[in-house]
Amino acid sequence: MRWNRFFEDLEHQLDSEWEVQQAAVDGETERLRLSRLDLRTRLMALLGSDIAVELAGTSGLSGELTAVGADWIGLTREPGGAALVPLSSVQALRLGREAMLASIGVGDDHGDAPRTHASLAARQTFGFVLRDLARRRICVVLQRGDERALAGTIDRVGVDHLDLALHDRGVPRREGEVSGYRIVPLAAVTWVQLDRQSAQLGL
Repeated sequence: MRWNRFFEDLEHQLDSEWEVQQAAVDGETERLRLSRLDLRTRLMALLGSDIAVELAGTSGLSGELTAVGADWIGLTREPGGAALVPLSSVQALRLGREAMLASIGVGDDHGDAPRTHASLAARQTFGFVLRDLARRRICVVLQRGDERALAGTIDRVGVDHLDLALHDRGVPRREGEVSGYRIVPLAAVTWVQLDRQSAQLGL
């Protein structure tokens, strides 16, 4: 009987040690996974969620996260507008605990997000999207870090800058309506506001 008790105790001890070792392995695996997690991956997990974005030099933005590009995000905002935000201008994201955990793969799964659209947007850079806006002749409002806004139509986009024809919001770009031109470094753009009609781009 003593030997039986001895082996039972030994088995329990081995089980306990295995659980401790397994917990250590699981903990190390999770730490390794988190160390490889980038911001875009966390944002992808939040597609379809309402978020608040703190931006340099401005009061920030809030809205539904509807697109995550290679270096930008798209927000749908009320009433009926949209915004493109380069990740380089994002200072912080304000999230609740549930959304914070979801963004690292813990808690509710956001598997219902539009993955086909997400994968397409993920390959598009901020410059690519701005070139598409220029091609479509869509009126935009460029918001800068100094909280100054420039309204008009993007004529062309270079590697690190764009040309903007200034005119009133909601007015088609016609030469007679243009009040001036600006060359704007992309690094100076905090976010781009699109009007209600532009929101049909699917952002």
